[in-house]
Amino acid sequence: MRPVEAMLEILRAEGVTTVFGNPGTSELPFTDALSVAGDIDYVLGAHEGSVVAMADGYARATGRTAFVSLHIAAGLANGLVGLLNASRSRTPMVVTAGQQDRRHLACDPMLSGDLIGLASAAVKQTFDVQHAHDLPLMLTRAFAAARRAPAGPVFLSIPMDLLTEDVDVEVPGRSTLAPQGPATELAAAAGLLAAAERPALVAGDAVGRDGAVAELTALAEALGAVTYHQPMNDNLDFPTSHPLYGGMLGATHAAIRETLAAHDTVLIVGTHAFMAHHYTPGSPIPETTTVLQLDADAAELGRNFGVRLGLHGALRPSLAALAEQLAGRVPRAAERTAAAGRRAAAGWAATDRAALAAYGPGPLDPLAAAHAVAAGLPEDAVVVEEAITTGLRLRQVLRQDRPGSYLHTVGGGLGHGIGAAVGRRMGDDSRPVVAVLGDGCAMFGLQGLWAAGHYRVPVTFVVMNNGEYRTLKETLDTWDSRSTRGGRYLGLDLAFGPDSGRHRLDFRAAAEFFGIEAVRVSHPAELTEIVAKSASATAPLLVDVPITGHTPPR
Repeated sequence: MRPVEAMLEILRAEGVTTVFGNPGTSELPFTDALSVAGDIDYVLGAHEGSVVAMADGYARATGRTAFVSLHIAAGLANGLVGLLNASRSRTPMVVTAGQQDRRHLACDPMLSGDLIGLASAAVKQTFDVQHAHDLPLMLTRAFAAARRAPAGPVFLSIPMDLLTEDVDVEVPGRSTLAPQGPATELAAAAGLLAAAERPALVAGDAVGRDGAVAELTALAEALGAVTYHQPMNDNLDFPTSHPLYGGMLGATHAAIRETLAAHDTVLIVGTHAFMAHHYTPGSPIPETTTVLQLDADAAELGRNFGVRLGLHGALRPSLAALAEQLAGRVPRAAERTAAAGRRAAAGWAATDRAALAAYGPGPLDPLAAAHAVAAGLPEDAVVVEEAITTGLRLRQVLRQDRPGSYLHTVGGGLGHGIGAAVGRRMGDDSRPVVAVLGDGCAMFGLQGLWAAGHYRVPVTFVVMNNGEYRTLKETLDTWDSRSTRGGRYLGLDLAFGPDSGRHRLDFRAAAEFFGIEAVRVSHPAELTEIVAKSASATAPLLVDVPITGHTPPR
């Protein structure tokens, strides 16, 4: 079969039913073949950043490798932020870009460039396809690499003339690989955990990705171990309403160390290097704490700190075996669980009181706004969060038990949320999707609203609108508390105009431009009511939520 026909045959064999893309001349052979084939959908995005974000959300919803088609060097460059996010979040994705016709590449034609050089820093592997007979093999290898632990995006550069060659190429047979088995030395790990006086678990994002939430929960209950989410978790890796849930670890070594100091033994499961954000000196591990680590990726074991025992194996069977070995072996498990439950209930009650005390007319207090969203969420809703400061408050009030209910990216590249929410709903239309976005984040990914409007994807977009980059103001105040700048911040305001009448961006106008209905709320009760209606949404809706901004220290 011809090269482009072989390409489509491999996509079918890999379970690809949807291609996310933004085409140009160098992709026309591929999109033309897709239009004739008719059995693979093409989802158009108005910007490559949104295209990759949609594919990211889709892959997480379906559990399958997403396929992306970008346009040559410029399109690939636009998509790099999404690829960096997908790499950090371990999202399996095969990304292609059409290169210029090889017959005039030496002349440096318009739009051509070093596609492999551009992509290399953002993906786990690259393939520079130069011969038609190599395309099927390289594409098959790319899918295998994308899903192999640690999963992530893989890139192929494909010259446009190669796809149209009238040559016969062979499609390699698809391999079936045995799944990774449980780790060895589990009995030794169980002994260390059973002997602990104050055990704790850290749930990394691989727990949610690998479908191991139930097994980790069973292990926590067998031990009576408080369980923390990794810093800035981008999955639901442990039920946040569980009495043993201890919250999310802070994103600095100092904050992690302070929390873990209360525990003599900690098992860290499926997390990448603790993902610290701001620098603080010292190790994240207290000197008196014994650390065990379990990961499907051997490179993570002992990577940034010493571990008493590193366990390499698949998370689900390893955690299930540990839970089975420890069942009934820890007499204090029930007592520990009850004590943790009392502490958790007191913390939840205090947070609820603080949030309710802040309820009032707009602009809304950020904690009150987050609480109102959480209060209105349908039971089976998926939250896509890219709200930075308000997102931290949302994490405090969310009570979610069902795996797959939370989506974030630890990559940190802004503009992910809108596209990811669209892709998440496209990949699974059985659950309502509510995207909670900061206004700055929404500005980075605004083109994603085009796809939401065009395909009528029923996502409720909640934009927390404070007219500023609040997280940077808070960080600056922390670093420079003795500053004499008098509350002035350079380049950190989105609102504009004279101080007496600053213009806050009106996201209703943006929604209207993309053909999406929009409302603005003025009280938390309104927000709760609107979010609750997402359960029966049949079209996208944008909710503009004016919230209070940062107050400089005096």
